[in-house]
Amino acid sequence: MGSLIVILVVLVILSGYFSATETAFSCLNKIRIINWANGGNKRAKLVLKIENNFDKLITNVLIGNNIVNILATTIATIIFSQVWVDPSLSATMTTVIMTLVILTFGEILPKTMAKCFPEKFAMFSAPIIYGLSFIFYPLSFLFIMLQKLVKKIFRMPKESVTNEELITIINEAENSGGIDKDNGELIRSAVQFDDVIVGRILTPRVDITAIEKSMSMDQIFEIFKKSGFSRLPVYDKTIDNIIGFVHEKNFFLSMIEKRPNILDIIQPVLFTQEQVKVDDLLKQLQKNKAQIAIVVDEFGGTDGLVTMEDCIEELVGEIYDETDKVEEPIQKLDDKNYLVQGSADLEMFFDLFKIKVDNFDEIESNTVGGWICEYLGLLPNNGVAFEFKGLKIEVVENIRHRINKVKVTKE
Repeated sequence: MGSLIVILVVLVILSGYFSATETAFSCLNKIRIINWANGGNKRAKLVLKIENNFDKLITNVLIGNNIVNILATTIATIIFSQVWVDPSLSATMTTVIMTLVILTFGEILPKTMAKCFPEKFAMFSAPIIYGLSFIFYPLSFLFIMLQKLVKKIFRMPKESVTNEELITIINEAENSGGIDKDNGELIRSAVQFDDVIVGRILTPRVDITAIEKSMSMDQIFEIFKKSGFSRLPVYDKTIDNIIGFVHEKNFFLSMIEKRPNILDIIQPVLFTQEQVKVDDLLKQLQKNKAQIAIVVDEFGGTDGLVTMEDCIEELVGEIYDETDKVEEPIQKLDDKNYLVQGSADLEMFFDLFKIKVDNFDEIESNTVGGWICEYLGLLPNNGVAFEFKGLKIEVVENIRHRINKVKVTKE
């Protein structure tokens, strides 16, 4: 009986090993393992090799775990049949005791320990489970083939991570202290970057500072001086017919050399449309070595202008230089009142005030001012106010048929 008890203990330990291995490989930080493997750690490379074929790993673990559990129960039945002669009592005690032993020492405790140190246990377990995979190969091969057959019959889709799931992962990592707030914001911007369209970041037509090709050098000089821009679009008769742009450096060189015609220094401009993705436009700008693109509508008219800086700011946040006038899109006046620019991003506005809109995707506007006009169905005058989701929104400045500033009060 003594030898049977020793074998039973060994089998329970093996049961715990298989359970802990399953948990360790399920919970390990793959990025950390990849970094260790790239650093030359052989155990980490083996863990990565095993983890990359997770279905095979789980199959081998389950085969091993079931074999040792069945053997442990069988041996326990033999042992208890010698202790209790009554067969019914022996069977009952075997069931009760082995259930408690396997649950405690074969499942709960090993999995708890492995979850605390998944990478370390996976690296300890890797050589053992790798060796056992050769022993279990015939059985695992049959089960893996069965898995593939079932997947084919039921046409199970391949697992993929959506952008929403990635954002949730980033939020969890930020909340747990794995990454700081700034890095979390940068990663979120990178994940969402390929969903942003040009229409969301363009400078609208009415705000474009441009020059007409027939303007005198003195007139153009004043526009450069007043605007502070390093590049200005050039149009022929109407802003809907932009023919290129002039760089500040080339313009002043032309003035020094006393060349009165700017047509010699006009550079070609890139054209795009509102629905183009920002990451695609950024690639086009890089490919063409361009800094600005003119956004045109379906009829060829000018909708707005986008710069490479606008594209990058969508990823890393606002970039300011010494000529920029820094004006926050949403300014907190006191605990209840806020001053909001009409050009403020609508999604940022809703997020700040924790507003949930069921039909957000159906809203055509990207800015707060555009949304107010869309919501009211008209262009409101100064002083017009309305309530929305616990907020009082009042138009305080309307310039050139456009909402410039609104006051938001928390009710």
